[in-house]
Amino acid sequence: MTSNGRSLIHHTGWVFFPIAFIARLPFAMMVVGVLTLVVSATGSVGLGGLTSAAVGIGVVIAGPVIGDAVDRFGQRRVLVPLGILNGILLGVFPIVVTAGSPDSLILTAAAAIGLSAPQAAAMSRSRLMGIIRARLGAEHRPRTLSRVMSYESAADETAFVIGPFLVGILAAVIAPWAPIAIAAALSLVFVTAFALHPSGRIAATALDPGESEERAPIAQVLRGRVLVLVAGTFGVGLFFGATLTSLTAFAQTAGDDVEAGLLYGLMGIGSAALALAVVLLPSRFALRHRWLVFAAVLAVSAGGYAASDSLGAVIVMLLLMGLGVGPTLVTLFSIAGHRSPVGRSATTMTLLGSALTLAQALASAATGAIAEAGDVRLAMLLPTIAAVLVLVLGVVNVVIERRERAEEQARTSGGAHSAPSLVSR
Repeated sequence: MTSNGRSLIHHTGWVFFPIAFIARLPFAMMVVGVLTLVVSATGSVGLGGLTSAAVGIGVVIAGPVIGDAVDRFGQRRVLVPLGILNGILLGVFPIVVTAGSPDSLILTAAAAIGLSAPQAAAMSRSRLMGIIRARLGAEHRPRTLSRVMSYESAADETAFVIGPFLVGILAAVIAPWAPIAIAAALSLVFVTAFALHPSGRIAATALDPGESEERAPIAQVLRGRVLVLVAGTFGVGLFFGATLTSLTAFAQTAGDDVEAGLLYGLMGIGSAALALAVVLLPSRFALRHRWLVFAAVLAVSAGGYAASDSLGAVIVMLLLMGLGVGPTLVTLFSIAGHRSPVGRSATTMTLLGSALTLAQALASAATGAIAEAGDVRLAMLLPTIAAVLVLVLGVVNVVIERRERAEEQARTSGGAHSAPSLVSR
């Protein structure tokens, strides 16, 4: 089933990539869109924050369950009903909010949106990984996987820059309900198109003989070598949430002419560009070392951001932070691609994606509370703490890899010594 002479594009087709990109936009729009709509309709920032948090919690709860279901039944069977359900729930949400419904109903509807979120980004990674493993020759897999993870992380960065931007534009030009309505249409059309794309069938059927029957137990996903990646992604999510919220607080102190979203976009655009450039790094620059190097860049630049007291200094530090966070995210997902237990790629990827979402929600809430208490400087320090956490986890990852190599060498040497002893007897 391996096509050594054919590229990944041959198996997916060019149209797969724009479909997969647009399919992830509803996910990038819904948290900000829900917040914007609820605040506009009710006038309550507190309820808006709780509602957007309900969406995030729903995503975190459902993510691993959806991933496990996809690994069991395939993407098409799971994503088609999810895309339709999520589109319907998004479409109904503006009616629930504008009809003067009780807060409990609004929060329940928001949680349902999160619970039904298809997470197209994780599914795209998992699908492409399956095709690479099944259809590409062994000599082409490492570099192709690195390129795919670079592209996917850059696509995520771009989507999470474009998503909130679209929410702001649509809400200002049309109405506060428009972003949610557009997200509903995108979910219905493009998530369904993504689910039904022929590449899903290739990933599901193009397996080595006997591989379709093999699926590692869930305990394999919960081992330290995978959980350290989940924790690392959680740290990156903390960084994202703390940076955006603290940047918003800084923009308020700097004046109305400073737009936090545009400033955040500087980091996102630079991060996406360098995420794509990671593929140019030589293979001898090991993934474990990339994690350490780029996390160190992130920590140092985040420290500079915390110390910045002028708009110019903040802009420079945001650009430098982008040089660290994009490649770090690429590295984490690339390592996850190599370590995903057999038949558990979707579960692994949704765990990482859910950790990212949960951390963003928690960091945004904590940073916002600190900023509202009047301590903007402390709020700007939180991204540094998150970046240092990512760096420390990179060190933990190195320790785990060294321990695994030592255990493997011990097993190999034990086997080598046992054979002569049997012969001598």
